[in-house]
Amino acid sequence: MSDAKPAQNQLRVGRLTKAHGLKGAIKLELYTDTPDQRFVPGAVFTLQVPTGSKWHGKTLELTELRWYNGHPVGFFKGIDDRSEAETLVKAILWVNQDPAELPEEEDAWYDHQLVGLAALRDGVKVGTVARVDHLPAQDLLAIRTDNGEVLVPFVKAIVPAVDLAAGTVTLTPPIGLFEELPDDEEPNDDGPSDDSPSDD
Repeated sequence: MSDAKPAQNQLRVGRLTKAHGLKGAIKLELYTDTPDQRFVPGAVFTLQVPTGSKWHGKTLELTELRWYNGHPVGFFKGIDDRSEAETLVKAILWVNQDPAELPEEEDAWYDHQLVGLAALRDGVKVGTVARVDHLPAQDLLAIRTDNGEVLVPFVKAIVPAVDLAAGTVTLTPPIGLFEELPDDEEPNDDGPSDDSPSDD
């Protein structure tokens, strides 16, 4: 099942990666440059977890954030042993965002700011941003086109400009990322493939 997405007025600030010790602590991957502001005792996080998880639709309250060998470790209310901590592994943490609050980093945007923007390549609209997929390795922009959906790595080399005022994102995708959709969805139909049997 797919993860349940939080409301658009929320900000993704971290991910729970693995249980730490025996008392319910959980290692964190931080998506914020200000953990001392986001991860304070009493902070409440909305959980993004698979819909089948017992944590679906629930929140989690932080009691303490500690650092072990340079890695952040969170302690949470009601999570008192390792087995309970393991039920939260891979959960993504979101917090309520003040609409007037600016992103913490330069060249950073919230998902709701990007969804609906026109995707331009060489000044021509090729689609519309449908959503942002947050993967452990990188973020992807899902671009809805006339021929289907294209996932574009959200990196500077491929998405060099985001213009919220103009309502556009500029793309410089590698050759084939968009061109494959119309004609090459089944590349083996029009001729032999590399693994066709040889004549010898």
